[in-house]
Amino acid sequence: MQNKNAESDHVDRLRAQWDRELPDLDTEPMTILGRAYRLSNLARPSIEETFASFGIDRGEFDVISTLRRSGPPYRLTPTDLYTLLMISSGGLTHRLDRLQKAGLILRERSASDGRSSVVGLTERGIALAEDAFRADMASEARYLDALSKEDRVTLAALLRKLLISLEQAPSGDPA
Repeated sequence: MQNKNAESDHVDRLRAQWDRELPDLDTEPMTILGRAYRLSNLARPSIEETFASFGIDRGEFDVISTLRRSGPPYRLTPTDLYTLLMISSGGLTHRLDRLQKAGLILRERSASDGRSSVVGLTERGIALAEDAFRADMASEARYLDALSKEDRVTLAALLRKLLISLEQAPSGDPA
């Protein structure tokens, strides 16, 4: 199961317990997916704290960062936004209301189709999206200090390969 000479982590301890309780069950998937889940849970509070220091939550950051990385003029339709963010239109509306109140976005009628609207970043929204993203990347980079550059490249490539296989599977089912 694990190298007896290596340090053990939370997942190793879980696997040892399951190995004792259900010795016939292969718990290898936990070595990857369990660790990915645990990493996400451990990093989440720091990420949320970073965004909170800018007066926004993670969902609001997702909206303004999506607009910012779309390039000038930093405008998208609400349909584009909720599709890219993979959230409901109602969930997006709530976020847009908060962001508009904070002066980070504007909602306007589309110049090309008066029946639809567009969401755009204000100058303040552009600046905040950039500042928050820079702070987030600096914070997240510190988590990777335990890995060499070569380790990071290898891990990123392997995770990309796994993610592509999951994204291409119908309904998230790898079978």
